[in-house]
Amino acid sequence: MNELQSIKSMIYEIRGYQVMLDMDLSKIYQVETRVLNQAVKRNIERFPPEFMFQLTAKEYDFLGSQFATSNLKSQIVTSSWGGRRKLPFVFTEHGVIMLSSVLSSKVAIQINVAIVKAFIDMRRYITKPAHEKLVDLEKVLMLHIDDTSHNFVEHAAIINEIIGTLNNMIETPPEPKRKIGFKSD
Repeated sequence: MNELQSIKSMIYEIRGYQVMLDMDLSKIYQVETRVLNQAVKRNIERFPPEFMFQLTAKEYDFLGSQFATSNLKSQIVTSSWGGRRKLPFVFTEHGVIMLSSVLSSKVAIQINVAIVKAFIDMRRYITKPAHEKLVDLEKVLMLHIDDTSHNFVEHAAIINEIIGTLNNMIETPPEPKRKIGFKSD
């Protein structure tokens, strides 16, 4: 997985924002999470709520439940000495951009550029029409089939059936909506 794909996998949707967790950002920036958060707290006026916010316990639980192998849960629950004792902070795209002014190392600047590109790619993908997303999915599935050295004839048939069904769903116009209001004779 290349760097951009790796970063994209760390972007989550919370409260209608695309965000990254403080612990993921600290790994990328090669600093401890507490160091990253301290730098932010020293410059808190640069981080309004639409740039950075702390997860609620419910959001944290939901995010942790999304990934069975995730270490999110274990960072709060484990270790009485190390690990996380507070709910994580998350940073929106603008918050990540603002981090570059707070963390001014060479690594931070290079990583910031890569993260901003990942957010832009995610936004482009989300706004892409369904047909184009289906074409992309089809390409990925066909590459997967071609790359395998085993004979997956059954899987290929199922994948083709899924692609056909999705194409039909996209091409079939939606049923006309019933008009709202009273009917006059």
